[in-house]
Amino acid sequence: MAILPGSTLGMLGGGQLGRMFVTAARTMGYEVIVLDPDPNSPAGGLASEHLARDYDDTEALDYLSRHCAAVTTEFENIPAVTLAYLAKSVPVHPSASALHIAQHRKQEKEFFREQGLSTADFIAIENDDDVESARDFSFPAILKTAMLGYDGKGQVVCHNFDELQSAFEQIGRKHCVLEQRIDLDCEVSVVLCRSLAGDVTCFPIAENSHANGILDVTIAPAVISPELAAEARDAATRIANGLDYCGVLAIEFFVSTDKRLLVNEMAPRPHNSGHYTLDACETSQFEQQVRMVCDLPAGSCRQHSPVAMWNLLGDIWPDGGQPRWDALLKLEHAKLHLYGKAEARPGRKMGHVNCLGETLDEALSLLESVRKTLR
Repeated sequence: MAILPGSTLGMLGGGQLGRMFVTAARTMGYEVIVLDPDPNSPAGGLASEHLARDYDDTEALDYLSRHCAAVTTEFENIPAVTLAYLAKSVPVHPSASALHIAQHRKQEKEFFREQGLSTADFIAIENDDDVESARDFSFPAILKTAMLGYDGKGQVVCHNFDELQSAFEQIGRKHCVLEQRIDLDCEVSVVLCRSLAGDVTCFPIAENSHANGILDVTIAPAVISPELAAEARDAATRIANGLDYCGVLAIEFFVSTDKRLLVNEMAPRPHNSGHYTLDACETSQFEQQVRMVCDLPAGSCRQHSPVAMWNLLGDIWPDGGQPRWDALLKLEHAKLHLYGKAEARPGRKMGHVNCLGETLDEALSLLESVRKTLR
């Protein structure tokens, strides 16, 4: 049965994705309780109530169960056991099982292959014997920690076997995946929502470029062939159905220079590459998350404006000051979103700008103006 405005929703995690969920939910008339141990979390400051407690605090989880009609998450490193505990007494989306798969690269890639999808070649590296068995692996390759890696963290490029041995030590001998490095044409992502009934709705495919392992720019719609776009939507839908997923799900893909589509990874939540939906689509990815959690029909994913999204990292903040917001805000088609983080640090996501245009070329031209203005 649909959960209607006036009800209270729970959010596990208090970062910027949680903040934008809280904004969408409260705009639609819902109350939101955020559970995040950081007393200054971006989402907690906008929530109806903020529980500054650990994710395994059963007293806090019981409080959520009693007061919330449903609970969701904003990042995949919430302990899966936390979701399983809550699910005994309140609807939780995504499920603990979906989160469990997404939290471990080896399980994730094996799951993709079970769905009949292609990934880059990979092997598990968990001990010295595994390292030795990789002597004949196809280099260059990337050694990635199996868990807790994101935004380029926990990743080391290896050009040969000797570098793999060093990288395994550098990474702390943690369980890893060694993945063949792909000759890339581009990287794309599909952000979709799937209802409890199994209905899937996809946003237009986005094309992404990274700097130092962190998403830098997203353009939408992606400049790829209709056939490749259809293949990506089909693959993402297959993954969502295979997980029996409910909520917003993002799937990242590599497109090789020979035009093969390879699944890279998934995020069981709204995604950085979906931020363009806030200004360029009829429904944002965060409103879709509210709708899915509340068992409501999906909103329209129609894109009404070409867009280029730029991630604002703490690197552009001057010492002791702020970027030139006054100059940026004179650009009428540049839409600023800041995340309420008190301290700017290099590599830290502080906000983003959506640059709209009548054409993608116009949006990209505006993006360059924004870059020059803020740098």
